[in-house]
Amino acid sequence: MPTKITFITQDGSKVVVEDAIGTLMEVATEHDVEGIDGDCGGVCSCSTCHVKVKREWLDKVGVADEIEQDMLDLEDETDERSRLCCQIEVVEEFDGLIVEVAPLS
Repeated sequence: MPTKITFITQDGSKVVVEDAIGTLMEVATEHDVEGIDGDCGGVCSCSTCHVKVKREWLDKVGVADEIEQDMLDLEDETDERSRLCCQIEVVEEFDGLIVEVAPLS
């Protein structure tokens, strides 16, 4: 089943990916989502893929683990919705997921 993911960039633009496969960071970089750089290549050692998960998706996506949270703690604008999208593997249950690209610190 195709998995549709919507990224909302800082300027309010929407990038909709219909057949998302891989991590959210891989999907974002493959589709040139502005604000998602993925400088570390997805190994959770930077925060250039910081997103905020829409509240209605928090239960399905889950919270950051300890290592991811440590990296997020270095960011200025984080909250309970903050995740590094390199740590979110796309699964069928995420069909319709909406994430907002966080401002770069």
